[in-house]
Amino acid sequence: MSNQKNPEVNKSEDEWKKTLTPEQYRILREKGTERAFTGEYWNHKDKGQYQCAACGAELFDSESKFDSGCGWPSYFKPAEGAAISEHLDKSHGMIRTEVTCTKCGGHLGHVFTDGPAPTGLRYCINSASIHFVPEKDKVK
Repeated sequence: MSNQKNPEVNKSEDEWKKTLTPEQYRILREKGTERAFTGEYWNHKDKGQYQCAACGAELFDSESKFDSGCGWPSYFKPAEGAAISEHLDKSHGMIRTEVTCTKCGGHLGHVFTDGPAPTGLRYCINSASIHFVPEKDKVK
């Protein structure tokens, strides 16, 4: 697990509050979560790329998205060269692996070891932490 200390995008909390919605701020900056089956992308099936909602860093491709039944967008692997860091999370009486954006330090969700082949991983990500770019709009 990485121990990210100095993200590339470094804004004050006031700057983040001005650029993020209140829900995005609560999740990305305060490590919150959205309720299951309520986020914009939990059942999203279009082809494209999911980027960090705070800084635009590449995170996941639609090819790795799957229906885990958990109510949050789930991916079995990050995109090639994705800006993802993992950290030990002992909050809420659980031991989990938190996933953050390496570029800005934003909280994305958690990764679990109950996903499908080929990785066996399930990146469980908050919709408010990501932004979708359709394949047709992606800059090559």
